Amino acid sequence: MRTSGDWDKNGNRRNPHENEILEFLYGSHWGRILLRPLISPWVSKAGGRQLDSSLSRAAVAPFIRRHGVDLRDYEKKVYRSFNDFFTRQIRHGKRPVCGGPRDLISPCDGKISVYPIGKRMHFKVKHTWYSVGTLLRNPRLAARYADGVCVVIRLSVEDYHRYCYVDSGHKGKNHVIPGKFHTVRPISGDYVPVYKENTRVYTTLYTEHFGPVIQMEVGALLVGRIRNYHGECDVKKGQEKGRFEFGGSTVILLLQKDRVCLNPILLENTLDGLETPVKMGQVLGSAKFHLYKKWDL
Repeated sequence: MRTSGDWDKNGNRRNPHENEILEFLYGSHWGRILLRPLISPWVSKAGGRQLDSSLSRAAVAPFIRRHGVDLRDYEKKVYRSFNDFFTRQIRHGKRPVCGGPRDLISPCDGKISVYPIGKRMHFKVKHTWYSVGTLLRNPRLAARYADGVCVVIRLSVEDYHRYCYVDSGHKGKNHVIPGKFHTVRPISGDYVPVYKENTRVYTTLYTEHFGPVIQMEVGALLVGRIRNYHGECDVKKGQEKGRFEFGGSTVILLLQKDRVCLNPILLENTLDGLETPVKMGQVLGSAKFHLYKKWDL
C-alpha cells in the first residue's frame, strides 16, 4: 500500500481546510508572524501541561471517533488525561518483531521514505533538501554516513507513538538538539527547514548486524516531550526505546554504506513521491549480503 502526503492511511483525502490553514501560516507574511509565538518551546510545554490535566480527558472520545482508533489493539484502562490516552500501550503481540536476527525492523508505526546519502550528504524530505551534517550539527559524525542511507518515518496523530530499538547492541549517550517546534505535515517543508528547526534527540546504536546506526527522534508542534527511557546501556532488538507525547512526530535512521539491503519497494515509492505505511517491528531490509526473506510490508 502506498500513500502520498495529501491522503491519509485509509485512502481518504486530508482535510483541505487544514491544509489551507497551514498554507496561510507557513506561506504568508502575516501567517508567519502569527506562527512565531506558536512554535516557541514554552508554548509547546504549556500545551503539554494542559494535555496532562484531568480536564483533557474530555477530548479523548472525540479524537477516537475522528481518527478511527481501534482500542481493541490496546491495553484496557481508564485514561487519566489526553496524554495518558495518547501514549497508550499496545496489547502484547500486536507489534511482533518480524523476520530473523539479521533483518532490520521499523522502530515505529508511520509512513516511511528512504533516501541514499550521496557524496554531498544531502537528501530530500518533502520538497526540502537537508544535509546529514546540519541534521546532526556534527560534521565529523555525519561524514561516517556518506554513501549510506537515511530512513525517515513520519508518524501521524492516530499512530502508535512508542518506538523501539531496530537491533540488539550497545546504546550510546542521548544527544539533545534544541529547536523550535514546527509541524511535520508535508506542507510545512515547502517554507521552513523542518528537521533543522525542530527539537530532536539522537543516539548511536552499536548494533550486532548493521554496525553504528543513528536513531533520531524529532519533535513537532505540541510535542514538547520526547521520552527516551535509557542512557548508555546494552539493548535488545524490539525493546521499547521511548515515546512521543501529543502531536505528529518523526523517527530517522542513518545507516552506513554497505550495511543494509532495503526492500526495493521503499525506494521506488519514495522516488515516485509516495510514502509506504509500516508498523513497528515490520521488516524493512536485511544486513548486506544476506539473502532477502519474504517481505511483510
